[in-house]
Amino acid sequence: MSFEDAIAGTIVEVEDGQLVNGTVVKIDKDEVLLDIGYKSEGVIPARELSIRNDVNPSEIVSLGDIIEALVLTKEDKEGRLVLSKKRAQYERAWGTIEKIKEENGVVEGLVIEVVKGGLIVDIGLRGFLPASLVELRRVRDLQPYVGKILQAKIIELDKNRNNVVLSRRNYLEETQKEARDEFLTNLKPGEVRHGVVSSVVSFGAFVDLGGMDGLIHVSELSWKHVEHPNQVVQVGDEVTVQVLDVDFDRERISLSLKATQQDPWQEFAGSHEVGQLVYGRVTKLVPFGGFVQVGEGIEGLVHISEMSAHHVDAPEQVVTPGEELWVKIIDLDSQRRRISLSIKQAAEGGELAEEYRQHFDVDAEGNYVSAADDADREAAWAEYYEATGTSPDGATPAGDAPVIESAAPAAAAAADEAAAAE
Repeated sequence: MSFEDAIAGTIVEVEDGQLVNGTVVKIDKDEVLLDIGYKSEGVIPARELSIRNDVNPSEIVSLGDIIEALVLTKEDKEGRLVLSKKRAQYERAWGTIEKIKEENGVVEGLVIEVVKGGLIVDIGLRGFLPASLVELRRVRDLQPYVGKILQAKIIELDKNRNNVVLSRRNYLEETQKEARDEFLTNLKPGEVRHGVVSSVVSFGAFVDLGGMDGLIHVSELSWKHVEHPNQVVQVGDEVTVQVLDVDFDRERISLSLKATQQDPWQEFAGSHEVGQLVYGRVTKLVPFGGFVQVGEGIEGLVHISEMSAHHVDAPEQVVTPGEELWVKIIDLDSQRRRISLSIKQAAEGGELAEEYRQHFDVDAEGNYVSAADDADREAAWAEYYEATGTSPDGATPAGDAPVIESAAPAAAAAADEAAAAE
């Protein structure tokens, strides 16, 4: 055998698509040279080193490392042998992944990237984990997952399209099912539990009860009307809630925050009586009257017939939204949670509700007693506004007080005027 033949016999023969092993002999910023025993060293471009994007070759391999690569082309236009470590990794990984999928097993990998709609997990190839399948509930901020190792189930596999879809939620549902079943079994409607707000969405807030999340629907957040749940709670808030319902089959827990708080309507109804005078603010006008807020989240209706002693064609002839005035409670319907009010009867005077009595002169029955003069009356109103912090913009206390003591004559005069006009 000639020397040339002996040398040729030591040269490895390769074909496109073949897997080969070699030793890293040089690392540049944009490529790695691999000695596979071929007539020339193979080149691995930086983009073919890893499934991660924009990597530094020195972070992936070191001099002297023995690695596996796939032959992309025996000879490119520059005459080089071009290899891919990434493609070799793909080939090995696909076989493993397919087997795990057949056995309904679990894959584990490092989260390497946040992309539109989810995460990329390194499982030997790029596995896509949709945002909706990262946790048992949808996660808004995916960035904190980068760099974490996650376990997941394979729910879709297509080698031709190089497509792998993962679900961590499926994995969590399987591994936590026994614990969730026990938690749900021990959870009873009516119980009061403590938890932490884990998520706030447009229709309510989720609360971590220490084993599972429950939902407080927006209607159960407060006795008051709530435009958006974040007006009431924020992520991380500690809350006390009452369990409304436990759906074992669907694994859903319904909670209420307002059920653990005093019902302001019942509180109002318990401390007020028909015939008492209360101070309120007009919130809305309707064709048949107007609504007046007389407490936190408490509104009553002044029917158009109770607005004035004279005939009224439309509510805006008497009051405007935002106006503050005295009204008399003429009906309290506990069952229907409705309060009927009267401006007309308030003008005739009467007993003040308890919360106002300390601010005004009242007789033994709680009826308002006229102050000696306007100065005294103004002082009484100033004291009331200072104590309650409800002084209306641009309104003078002296202008409102006569509703109690002198509106009746004014109303009578108005009625006489109307009669004369007719």
